[in-house]
Parts: sequence; C-alpha cells; structure tokens
Amino acid sequence: QVQLVESGGGLVQAGDSLSLSCAASGGAFSTYVMGWFRQAPGKEREFVAAISRSGTSSFDSVKGRFTISRDNAKNTLYLQMNSLKPEDTAVYYCAARNDLLLGRRSRDYDYWGQGTQVTVSS
Repeated sequence: QVQLVESGGGLVQAGDSLSLSCAASGGAFSTYVMGWFRQAPGKEREFVAAISRSGTSSFDSVKGRFTISRDNAKNTLYLQMNSLKPEDTAVYYCAARNDLLLGRRSRDYDYWGQGTQVTVSS
C-alpha cells in the first residue's frame, strides 16, 4: 500500500506561481498512474491533472497554466501552478491509481494524500 504526502501549499497572490510535491512511499510508485485533485470550500472534489507511468498527461480546465510531472527515481509527483487565480483556491490532493489508464474521477484512484492548502488572494 502506498502512502502519499503532499507539500508546497501556501498563500500567494493572483498571478503568482506555486509548486506542489507529493512524496510516495510503501509502494511501487513508478507503476501507478498519479493524479492531482482539488476541493474548494462547499464544492465537490474535482480533477486537476493526471500522469501515466510513461509521462502522458491529462488536464482539466487548468491546461496551459498547470504542469504535472513525476520523478520515478525520487518517488515524487509534482504540480507546477502558474498564473494562479483566486478560483484556484482549494485543498489539493495527490492520488495514486493502480491501473494502466489515466483516470479523471475520484473513484478511479486507490490511494490519497491528506491534502495541502493553496490560497490565492486577489
């Protein structure tokens, strides 16, 4: 079973950049599809981006501003967020999917981190 720990969240201003990390342990990180989700107050958790074992990525509405990447040697997933907007404010979660295919739904993922808060002020 893989354990996931996110870091890098914080308070930034609109237009700033922020980089999130997700450290994985206890499992074969390189074999998992990895994803980022976020949940704003009063809203459901939503898909942000996912990356396959080989590096193929998928994005939702953040495409062009956010970049997802992974370092299998370091068992770490990243989310680079640029041109942040107040509507990007949310708790960001990383997740692992024990499958070959990219997933965009919360239920597609088997393991979750505890989340890291990102707050973007206007």
